[in-house]
Amino acid sequence: MAATLLDSCMGLAIHSTLEKGLGSTTLEFKISFVRPITPQTGLIRAEGTVLGRGRRVGTAEGRITDSQGRLLVHGTTTCLIFEI
Repeated sequence: MAATLLDSCMGLAIHSTLEKGLGSTTLEFKISFVRPITPQTGLIRAEGTVLGRGRRVGTAEGRITDSQGRLLVHGTTTCLIFEI
């Protein structure tokens, strides 16, 4: 679940930079689990940030934190940008 959430928030960060007629897909991503996510963790927040974007490739980082701002999971992604 955490990997899917992190992949989504990083991919959407890249997607937010795309012009009409462009799409993207994940080429690769790396994830690091810092703390466990359990039912007792409560609400969590996922945030993606673009690190760089070229014509064909974009990179982003993501973080999942708990309601107190503690880091639970973080990662990076490389996305392929293409015409749709």
